[in-house]
Amino acid sequence: MTDRFDIAVIGGGIVGCATALTLCTRNKGRVVVLEAESLLASHQTGNNSGVIHSGLYYRPGSARAALCTQGRDRMVAFCEAHAIPHRRCGKIVVAVCDSERAALAELKRRGEANGLAGMEDLDEADIRALEPAIRGVAGLRIAETGVVDYRRVVEVMARLILEKGGAIRTGHRVTAVQKDGDGFRLVTPGGAVTAAFVVNCAGLQCDRVARLCGVPPDLRIVPFRGEYYEFRKDCRHLVNGLVYPVPDPSLPFLGVHFTRMVDNRVEAGPNAILALRREGYSRTSFSASDTLGTLTWPGFWKLAARHWRSGMGEIHRSFSKRAFVSALRHLMPDLDGNALVRGGAGVRAQALSKDGRLLDDFEIRTAHGQVHVLNAPSPAATASLAIGQVIADRIH
Repeated sequence: MTDRFDIAVIGGGIVGCATALTLCTRNKGRVVVLEAESLLASHQTGNNSGVIHSGLYYRPGSARAALCTQGRDRMVAFCEAHAIPHRRCGKIVVAVCDSERAALAELKRRGEANGLAGMEDLDEADIRALEPAIRGVAGLRIAETGVVDYRRVVEVMARLILEKGGAIRTGHRVTAVQKDGDGFRLVTPGGAVTAAFVVNCAGLQCDRVARLCGVPPDLRIVPFRGEYYEFRKDCRHLVNGLVYPVPDPSLPFLGVHFTRMVDNRVEAGPNAILALRREGYSRTSFSASDTLGTLTWPGFWKLAARHWRSGMGEIHRSFSKRAFVSALRHLMPDLDGNALVRGGAGVRAQALSKDGRLLDDFEIRTAHGQVHVLNAPSPAATASLAIGQVIADRIH
């Protein structure tokens, strides 16, 4: 039998669920979420630090800047409305030497351009008052940052989708997409689904889903694994909130940092290394097809030629706790490696162009009867409700 719907959303992470919820709320028709795994939020959504980002880092005028700002407020309101534990704790960005002051000032300028309120300049004494174990010559405190468990957010979204008449099908990995009259027939191991409109929120598999839909993108998803250490319970007092370094503007990653999560566990990290499997959460995870897909993409070698030194450093930190701790001592000089135990890992779906550019903005493309989210890096979880609004606006 074939289930019939008006809109099929492929991907049960937070972007897919936020989109489905928005479509159900707007009465856009009968909506189904198709998730490949047995549980929603199994990948990027369920394997991050749960930060509600402020919008500090993103280029003014970019989709990331605008949707992060909108989505941040909507996410906080959603958590308050549904009694989801969250904490608006703020964070500090720390310059550890005078040469980082200019970059810190540029971050503040971006934050102001993106409408952030309540940013506060910090001197060395201010930093020590907020985070006694952290050392820096200057800092910036951003009040509009928080933490939440995004798995719990997705659980609530899923309940609301069902209450509003939508459907959720787990274990339904889309393996083929066929034209069916004016709509589409989506083939999955759990049965076929037809829909007039398809929304691709497949995250780590979004480029492949686009090709199944007959819309081959001019980009490739390259997976980067981020590995974390956690502070032992008796050492969590060393970090009071969220502490970030001044980021390297030539890289898309923020650098290793400290995060006190909503359950009061404290994470340190992540590094950022090429994953040899799109859902590869350990150093031994390997997929021949995923690895071949990365290595045969011309943009990968152009990227590697530019960043091989930093890439080798990330690999070293992956295998050497001593090297990882050394990177963390950039912010916390007296950190004892015995305070840390190896934690979890997440995999980031990073879109890479043929010319070797890491796309630094959200990429949402529309085709006939289709919307494809082809790049949704951080702060996609924060911005998910705003992204859902954008997608719903494109469906007529």
